[in-house]
Amino acid sequence: MTPRAQSGARTVTHMLVDQIRSDLTVAMKARDTTTTTTLRSIIAAIQEAEVSGTSAVTLTDDEVMKVLAAQAKRRVEAAEAFESGGAADRAAKERAELVVIETYLPQKLSDDELAALVDQVLAAEGLSEQSQMGMAMKAVNAVVAGRADGRAVAALVKSRLS
Repeated sequence: MTPRAQSGARTVTHMLVDQIRSDLTVAMKARDTTTTTTLRSIIAAIQEAEVSGTSAVTLTDDEVMKVLAAQAKRRVEAAEAFESGGAADRAAKERAELVVIETYLPQKLSDDELAALVDQVLAAEGLSEQSQMGMAMKAVNAVVAGRADGRAVAALVKSRLS
């Protein structure tokens, strides 16, 4: 238990972290090295995020999702770098780890769903000018909540703002 939780300041449910730890135990018993390695690195990243703030605190599930999204992005970038560097075996390892991480992330939006969502948010907020890109991105990202690639969202929002 974290020092903050012991003091009774804030109790947070962290069902996602519990699920990851449970899945780690299952993977270890099954001798699934890819899943075991990936889940250990995820737990380490979560613990690092917990202590990197101003005080040690247990992350909420939403904060854990952000850590997972960052880990997934890291795997994608690493796989691309290994692929371009001619290390196909290391790229495949990164992609295998990405598959494990994606099981904990929300399902990605299709291109049509993302386009409809962007159009809906822009209409609801009354955003139509290129100068409103920052406000538009903030509003769309709040609704998308990690269910689409940030570059794809930005490109779509930019194309919709005239």
